[in-house]
Amino acid sequence: MPTQPGGGFNHQIHAGKLGMDCRYCHTKIEESAEANIPNVATCYGCHAEGRLTLYNTSRDHKVKTSFVREAYAEDKPIEWSRVHKVPDYVRNFPHDAHVNAGVSCYSCHGNIARMAVVYQPQPLHMGWCLDCHRNPEPNLVPKEMVYRLFEVEERFASQAGIATRVEDGKKYYEDRHIAAPENCGACHY
Repeated sequence: MPTQPGGGFNHQIHAGKLGMDCRYCHTKIEESAEANIPNVATCYGCHAEGRLTLYNTSRDHKVKTSFVREAYAEDKPIEWSRVHKVPDYVRNFPHDAHVNAGVSCYSCHGNIARMAVVYQPQPLHMGWCLDCHRNPEPNLVPKEMVYRLFEVEERFASQAGIATRVEDGKKYYEDRHIAAPENCGACHY
């Protein structure tokens, strides 16, 4: 795994313990093909000098996050290293199309809210992508659930279908059929 500034961004604290929604940092995920990383101002909003919260009062925390304040003061971006990589031959991976279709972040990135150090749990190679495109239903959740990683993890672990409602303790499922593109030009252009 690449080394990150400040010893690494801990998703386990931010997305896990604090329950931050993926979209707080990855603001353009629903409208852009690129999954943006946050600008330094987003990080600084919580990690500014003197800003006290439950998790940033320790001396150790102040040292680990000093790079955020330094980057903000120097008006420089934080140089994060990409962890999740698709092969070089992929020219188009539209995050927006996937999350808007109901593909949870969990399906490709795993439960990032459990990761102190982010790693790539899926191979993200063409065969893996095509397997999903040929049978997307097992990876789909209702749109409102896409970013709720713990719920998606539990759902995927406990059932093959997607429960659309629960009545008297019984789960009812709705078949979702999405014609995901399999043509080469969908990803390669």
